[in-house]
Amino acid sequence: MKKHVLFFFAAMTAMSSLYAQDMAQSQVPSVIVNEFNKQFRKATDVDWEKDGSFYNVDFELGWDIDHEVWFDAEGEIVRHEEDMVVGDLPEAVRERIETDFKGYSVDDLVRICDRSDVVYKVELQALMEQDWEVVIDEKGEVLNKIAD
Repeated sequence: MKKHVLFFFAAMTAMSSLYAQDMAQSQVPSVIVNEFNKQFRKATDVDWEKDGSFYNVDFELGWDIDHEVWFDAEGEIVRHEEDMVVGDLPEAVRERIETDFKGYSVDDLVRICDRSDVVYKVELQALMEQDWEVVIDEKGEVLNKIAD
């Protein structure tokens, strides 16, 4: 199963690279750069891409916390993904993981904000058990669960 998943992600990465174009910050519209600089003053390792009609920026904040943000042409954030640690999860999400995935450890954790919706994508591992990629909303509701 992991081979199929890895092939799928490799294919998606290859396909997205056909559409996404790396670009210098000087090529990004000033309204977007200004909004980015206003909201993420301490960003480091900044890389810009144009992906369809959106401008995508990868960067780090603080202790090497990875972020990925998509802006529309007007400079509005339409999506924001950021790496997290378990201690920063809402209690309902943490309880759902502890209840439904007892004995599992969190391998990777990302907070995803799509405009006003917030979800948490969690990669879970356990010895001798199926690994899972789970998407959970702020209330602790499992929205998606995929064997990894």
